[in-house]
Amino acid sequence: MEMEREKLINEEIEEERKPITNGSPTNQTPETVKTKVPEVEIHLYRRGEGPIAVFKSSLVGWEQDQLDVREILDKYGFKSVYAFSTGAGRGVPIRFNRRNGRSMLGYKDGSVVYMDGEPQDSMVKPVTKILFGLTVITLLITLLFKDRPEWINKLNVPGWNFPPWVIACVVIVFTRIRKRTRNFFMK
Repeated sequence: MEMEREKLINEEIEEERKPITNGSPTNQTPETVKTKVPEVEIHLYRRGEGPIAVFKSSLVGWEQDQLDVREILDKYGFKSVYAFSTGAGRGVPIRFNRRNGRSMLGYKDGSVVYMDGEPQDSMVKPVTKILFGLTVITLLITLLFKDRPEWINKLNVPGWNFPPWVIACVVIVFTRIRKRTRNFFMK
C-alpha cells in the first residue's frame, strides 16, 4: 500500500517537472532581468582641499537610497565626513548609523555629493608631547635633587635597571595605542 502511494507521488513530481511545450520546439532561452543599481557621484575633499577623489558609489539599504559612509571613512582614513560646498566650505557632519555604517539621510539616484573629510589623528603628535613632558619632569627631578630620591630607587626591578620615566613612558604609550586600536583587530 505504501509502495503504491510513493510511486504515485513520484509520478506526480515527475509530471510537474516536465516542461510544457504546447507543440512548439523546446528552444527556451533563460530569461534574465537586469536592474540598474542606483549610484551617486561623490567628490571627496580633505580639509577643504582637492578633490582628492571623484568616484561613483552605489546606494544601499532597503530602499537603496542610503550611502555607505563607513566604507568611505575606512578607505580614505577619515574620522568624520562633512557636507561640502566649494563656495561656502564645510557644512554639517554627515550622520550615519554606527551599527551598519549607512547614512541617516537618503540620496537620489544620479545625484552629485560633495564631501569634506577630517583625517584621523596621527600617533606621532601625542607620543612626542608625552615624551617631551616626561623628559622635562625627569630633568627637573635630576637637577633639583643632588641624589636620586629613594622612591626612584625602589621602582627598580631586581636585575633590571630601568629608570622610572621609561616605565611611565611605556605605560602611557601602551594605553594610548590600546585606545586607538580598539577596533583594529575586529576589522
